[in-house]
Amino acid sequence: MKKITVIILLVSLALGLNAKSQGGFVRVEGTNLVKPDGTRLYIQGTNLGNWLNPEGYMFGFTKANSAWMINQVLCQLVGTDATADFWAEFKDNYITRSDIDFIASTGANTIRLPFNYKLFTDEDYMGLTARQDGFARVDSVVSWCKANGLYLILDMHDCPNGQTGDNIDDGYGYPWLFYSERSQQLMCDIWQKIARRYCDEPTILGYELMNEPIATYFDDKEEINRLLEPLYKRLVGAIREVDKHHIILLGGAQWNSRFDMFSDWKFDNKIMYTCHRYGGDATKAAIQSFIDFRDRTGLPMYMGEIGHNTYEWQADFVRVMKENNIGYTFWPYKKLGNSCMMNIERPAEWDSVMVKFAEGDRSTYKLWREARPSQDKVKRLLKEFLHNCRFENCKPEEGYIRSMGTHPRPLPKGGE
Repeated sequence: MKKITVIILLVSLALGLNAKSQGGFVRVEGTNLVKPDGTRLYIQGTNLGNWLNPEGYMFGFTKANSAWMINQVLCQLVGTDATADFWAEFKDNYITRSDIDFIASTGANTIRLPFNYKLFTDEDYMGLTARQDGFARVDSVVSWCKANGLYLILDMHDCPNGQTGDNIDDGYGYPWLFYSERSQQLMCDIWQKIARRYCDEPTILGYELMNEPIATYFDDKEEINRLLEPLYKRLVGAIREVDKHHIILLGGAQWNSRFDMFSDWKFDNKIMYTCHRYGGDATKAAIQSFIDFRDRTGLPMYMGEIGHNTYEWQADFVRVMKENNIGYTFWPYKKLGNSCMMNIERPAEWDSVMVKFAEGDRSTYKLWREARPSQDKVKRLLKEFLHNCRFENCKPEEGYIRSMGTHPRPLPKGGE
């Protein structure tokens, strides 16, 4: 009898701990997100774009507009070792605890963290291969967010073999992911590895499986669109083998703007959808299709990216989203120049040296040898960029931050 009692107590304890663990996570209740304390969570925040998924325009480049192209430019300018050193310092400097503290001070409650899948493989990426530091970087952000009471969304912005077919997926111009069994299995393996590590971490709101799948450019996009939901189901299945707690975020096709290819809306009980919008009218009509899909599914809808517009447009769109219960994270937090929360000062001669080389004809060895500036000048400019991108050397764009509608506390000045 005593043995049975002990067994019952142990089972009860295990069930209680499991219930407590599940209670610590943000959950889906109809079209709302609910925090562990039972109150509604309305997402407001920003994206840490360019940090773990470099994009050319944030460096002032237009032609070298994906991570592998930027890396190629740097290797042609200073060689592979100096390029690897730059990326290591870039990751150490671009986003730090101070940046996360600042984001929290503006009234944000959520950060979306875009990342390249290569950070969790042995592939060559940002100067590393077998020593990739993806988990170390994410662990840091988790700890910084936890200290500030922020939620974190993990966004695989660049998927194996390309999910978009444009520069934003760091691929080669077509969404080959959807036709590659090897790439799909790799993606499942990576998400399962991520989910296994963070399965008990309530600071993470959820996993966004892929960013902006299937661009608009392709004549066969309708055919590819039909492959999106089956791949999502496969990925969710891989995650659920190790993580039953976290919400899964699913983006629509054609820049996260179309959802008509989805039919089995509730194949998992912790699903929400995510849309993006740049430009157009800042009215309810601009997001009516998102609202209609949200209401039809009875599941939450979240604006993962919005921004790059006037302060007035952004403020007007925020009001529309709040009125229609669509949370949002602005894109991006930081870059060279304006239209972000934090401006990085452009180094003197950056355009005349770095941008000029990146935008020039580099189609042969001869051409890039002839165009290459002096090593000392390039290394000086890279060092200056790394200095300028640190939080204390950036300038808050206060009008932009006010337009985000997050009711900020008094803003600290960069450098203070």
